[in-house]
Amino acid sequence: MKDWLLQIFTWWNGQTIGTRFHTWRFGEKVGEDEFGNVYYRTKGGVKDKALGFQRRWVIYKGEAEASKVPPGWNGWLHHTVDVAPSEENYQPREWQQPHQQNWTGTALAYRPQGSTLAEGERPAATGDYQAWTPGR
Repeated sequence: MKDWLLQIFTWWNGQTIGTRFHTWRFGEKVGEDEFGNVYYRTKGGVKDKALGFQRRWVIYKGEAEASKVPPGWNGWLHHTVDVAPSEENYQPREWQQPHQQNWTGTALAYRPQGSTLAEGERPAATGDYQAWTPGR
């Protein structure tokens, strides 16, 4: 019951009831990523009349956060590549790091040394800064 109420009244937790209905009616499952996000496209390769290309979408597992989409799936969602990672043997390039979601605004956000939000004591000013004065 709780899940149904969340689908009716929230858009940031997985999918809404409208998205669930649209996906059931028009969607075809393409695959799932390592985070549990599920990817869909319109059934039968039908192109959207207004857009001129096939619609693709993701149902997030948990909170809807775009940074949870790995690079391979991101390329497919944005029509950068035609073949979904689940339909090919997708292997990340050696220079690609494992996907990590955006932690901005959370306790896990990057806080460089000297940041007012960083833990520990802030280093003292070095005195090498000269303030700008107008008219100089």
